Amino acid sequence: MGSKNKLKRFKENETFENVIQPDRATLVEGNFDLKGKWSEKFKNDNPIILELGCGKGEYSVGLATKYPDKNFIGIDIKGARFWRGAKTALLEGNNNVMFLRTQIELIDYAFAENEVDEIWITFPDPQIKYKRTKHRLTNDEFLQKYKKILKPDGVINLKTDSEFMHGYTLGLLHGQGQEVIYANHNVYKNEGAPEEVTQIQTFYEKQYLENNKPITYIKFRVK
Repeated sequence: MGSKNKLKRFKENETFENVIQPDRATLVEGNFDLKGKWSEKFKNDNPIILELGCGKGEYSVGLATKYPDKNFIGIDIKGARFWRGAKTALLEGNNNVMFLRTQIELIDYAFAENEVDEIWITFPDPQIKYKRTKHRLTNDEFLQKYKKILKPDGVINLKTDSEFMHGYTLGLLHGQGQEVIYANHNVYKNEGAPEEVTQIQTFYEKQYLENNKPITYIKFRVK
């Protein structure tokens, strides 16, 4: 994507009512006024579901369309990417989906304790090299952040094409004695996956499937 196109999208994001872009200082200094008040922003008390590393926002918009009685927030630092999802949501009149531009590691500054009902992590960078472990979105540090903002019965979903990420996460969860509700190393070949796992697909997921690459999925709770 050219720099001019990126700038155009950044500018357009600023006009979208479904895009929130706090700066880092506002978050870490505790001045983010939506923390603990996301229900007021959505103007209802429906469950709040996050998609971390939402990319183009396809999954957030897909879930919002499928579940109009729930609220969805796609989170990514790359605003030029989720511009597509934000614009699609506005054009289609999906008032139950928003986009938050921030780093995932600041998630506990953006949401209050027990404010979130569910988290989706869709096709994250597996960060395979050992020195990149701290950046994996399912490492212990991130899991503890998720636990903090999730309600006691809240669940986390990991959908990935990376067998490494799937195995790493499953091993970590079992090692910690966490509750693994469902795990599948190939959701399109094995039965039992929740319908939103197979009915909603991202652009890149479709490419993976065309190349016969298995899509894995884990649903779990962090105690």
